Amino acid sequence: MIRIIALILFSPHLLLFFFSKKREIIMADLYSRSPEKKSQLVPLLYDLAVRLFNDRYFRTLFYFRTSGVFAKFLRIFYPREKYFIIDINTKLGKGVQLAHPYSTILNAERIGDNLYINHLVTIGGKNGKRPVIGNDVQLHANCCIIGGVQIGDRAIIGAGAVVVKDVPSDCFAVGNPARIIQR
Repeated sequence: MIRIIALILFSPHLLLFFFSKKREIIMADLYSRSPEKKSQLVPLLYDLAVRLFNDRYFRTLFYFRTSGVFAKFLRIFYPREKYFIIDINTKLGKGVQLAHPYSTILNAERIGDNLYINHLVTIGGKNGKRPVIGNDVQLHANCCIIGGVQIGDRAIIGAGAVVVKDVPSDCFAVGNPARIIQR
């Protein structure tokens, strides 16, 4: 019953998705945590409506992907998560995995594909420079990435880490200030 209500309530979002230029990216976000990706239209729209109904974090990401007048209008009736902020100038790759990103701020120059992000993560600028984050990066709880640093592909930033220097690809960084403990 709830799923039928979700389909009805979020039918304007489904229209927004259908006419969006970023359909492929939204689909990658929708199925980022699922090994089974659906390509048929009806199951896809069903999954999208249910996810938008149940997950405000995903709804915030959806509004970021579909910016425009209609998306802004829909936000009035179906609000986004106010404690999950994505800066409008951030270039965000596809396949974002949101693992409860409560109190998270994404303000990077560029973030690659398949980002895993947990709660209390802060990515921000310093002295006008913003971070660049590679593909397949994991950002765990309460980590901070500040300034014009570069995070390489497949890097893992541990819980509570404060990154103020570059982290190469395939590395695990922890601590305050962050140091590499495993390559």
